[in-house]
Amino acid sequence: MIMLPLLAGAALGAAAPTTVAALKWQQRVLLVSTDAERDPRVAAQRRILRAWKAGADERELVLVEVIGERVTGATDTAAALRRRYRLPARGFAVVLIGKDGGAKLRDERPIAAATLEETIDAMPMRRTRE
Repeated sequence: MIMLPLLAGAALGAAAPTTVAALKWQQRVLLVSTDAERDPRVAAQRRILRAWKAGADERELVLVEVIGERVTGATDTAAALRRRYRLPARGFAVVLIGKDGGAKLRDERPIAAATLEETIDAMPMRRTRE
């Protein structure tokens, strides 16, 4: 999991990494997984999030990456995250996890900022805050 300034483990600004489960009711998580260290889809998802930093921050979204056996942005193990969120051992997957801990959106390609925004803004916890 890689928490780049915008993405890196904080609501693109949050505190030190913790488990994904501990973020429940606190933040939404974009979980990106791949078996390949240099998967271009991971780089593409990072670019999308960097360009959408203000939107991600406003929506309390953090990035957690599982690259091979390395996790960035959380203290979970790669195996635990793959098991819990049904991530493939090979290939690329991205999962948007809501504040309730449930998977809200899943894809095998990077998710566009507009899709993330639309999905998050339709969530009950997001609608009640506005």
